Amino acid sequence: MSVKIAPSILSADFARLGEEVRAIDSAGADYIHVDVMDGHFVPNLTIGPAVVKALRPHTAKVFDVHLMIEPVDPYVQAFADAGSDIITVHAEATRHLDRTLQLIRSLDRKAGVSLNPATPESAIAYVLDKVDLILVMSVNPGFGGQSFIPAALDKIRRLRDMVGSRSIEIEVDGGVTADNARSLADAGAQVLVAGSAVFRTPDYRANIAALR
Repeated sequence: MSVKIAPSILSADFARLGEEVRAIDSAGADYIHVDVMDGHFVPNLTIGPAVVKALRPHTAKVFDVHLMIEPVDPYVQAFADAGSDIITVHAEATRHLDRTLQLIRSLDRKAGVSLNPATPESAIAYVLDKVDLILVMSVNPGFGGQSFIPAALDKIRRLRDMVGSRSIEIEVDGGVTADNARSLADAGAQVLVAGSAVFRTPDYRANIAALR
């Protein structure tokens, strides 16, 4: 099974973001993963819709936008308008997850839901019919460069069983490296988010190929 690679621009050079997006596009990225942090839901501040909009002309690849923000509903429209293709929200960040997922889909965007390491997969059992992507956090969100939490492997396997024949992609984010990519794919992950593993050396193409 071939996996999709979604380099996280959180690890890119922020002074050259447009160039970096073009570089990972030409290096073979499948998705461009955009980590949006608010300093409230997670202990870090990154970027907003204006930056997503500014980056949009630099690539035709899927913008996989991961909203680590709370509240989330007031900002969904802005990220959709900015050019996001997939908008992923945290199950922990919205009181009415079903409504939030409906909102994303009503804007003709794919709806993703993310689970923190301590959140069980049962949290999304009743919204699977409104989900296009499930993002398993294999680190605690907020910072790049953290070590992989092994319990994520079992969670991915259980989600794979839960999803069954539905056309839902399972994505994993946090501590993904060329060393654990195969075990993640074997467990059922179809999209691998990688920041440090892609941007650690200037040869993005080789780094993406190593993950694949």
